[in-house]
Amino acid sequence: MPGSRIHTAPGGAVPLDHVLVVMMSAVGDVVHVLPVLQAIKRVSPATKITWVLQAGPATLIRGHPLVDEIVLFDRAAGLRGFRDIRRALASRPASLVLNLQVYFKAGIITSFTQSAVKLGFDRTRARDMNWLFTTHRVPAHAMQHVQDQYLEFSDWLGAPSDPVTWGLAPWNDEERAWQRDFITPFERPIAPIVIATSKAEKDWAPARWAEVCDALWSDFGLHPVLVGGRSPRELAAERVILAQARHTPASALGSGLRRLAAIIDCSALVLSPDTGPLHMTVALQRPVVSLIGYSNPKRVGPYRWCRDLMIDAYGEPGEEYPISMENRTGRMPRISVRDVLDRVERWRTDYADRGPSARDDTVPEIVAQPE
Repeated sequence: MPGSRIHTAPGGAVPLDHVLVVMMSAVGDVVHVLPVLQAIKRVSPATKITWVLQAGPATLIRGHPLVDEIVLFDRAAGLRGFRDIRRALASRPASLVLNLQVYFKAGIITSFTQSAVKLGFDRTRARDMNWLFTTHRVPAHAMQHVQDQYLEFSDWLGAPSDPVTWGLAPWNDEERAWQRDFITPFERPIAPIVIATSKAEKDWAPARWAEVCDALWSDFGLHPVLVGGRSPRELAAERVILAQARHTPASALGSGLRRLAAIIDCSALVLSPDTGPLHMTVALQRPVVSLIGYSNPKRVGPYRWCRDLMIDAYGEPGEEYPISMENRTGRMPRISVRDVLDRVERWRTDYADRGPSARDDTVPEIVAQPE
């Protein structure tokens, strides 16, 4: 309802007529923002939500029932991009700004927003002096999973975040029709494989993916489907996999983020390193074998879901490493084909009967799964 307010723990009442979100890039982070918006909409359904996004992630969010307006920021345009976004935000006063991105560019854009309440991270976590651009800050907190870190914003607003929901499944007739047309030719359940990421250190060897493709087909009755973008590294990986796999997988590279969401949504199993589609898979509550070695999996691994299918190459055997932002190089080659297939076997035992029709895109407050 217009004029709805949520009482906050530190600062009285915050009007929620119009919430403006600053989180512009990284598909995984954009996915993690959605439960915050879900929490706000649950307590104030009439809240207008405007989101500042770069063009790539915007393709995943455009049309989402939570989001009323997207304002595009063209980072590649340099100073002109900042001038354009400043002009766009000048005509969009908001009752609350959520600055969820802790980089200097996000601080600059937050400074362009017209609002008396600009909520960001505490000084310790707000890198690049980002805290200078906000008027209010969530309390300091020990490092935790990125999803929980973002949910601190809804907690600050007094908006319950449980159940945690994202709402990424196909949301209109056109998307559902495309999904049906895509899946119809396959005679087996599909297993999308995310073959590369934005950082080479997060990738797994394409030749090993080729071996996994053959095992998925021969031993598990699955049809592997290569997914991702069409960057040079992804195309190079695709060439290796198609050349070396005896049972040629399907390829859906370059499908775009919304169609990728539709593919994941109708899959039996997804295999992915640490990248945006991994978090899309969690949001869609599809089983996922995750391969993580470069980033700390306690911070960026699958959130409360399929952690027993995760391969942790980040830590040493038996190491009780803390949650941190430290990256470790050279770890992904430690993951063997056998490691991946062992997790696929665990999927067959514990998850295979959870078909797409049984998907529940909510996550309970506590899920006891091994780290």
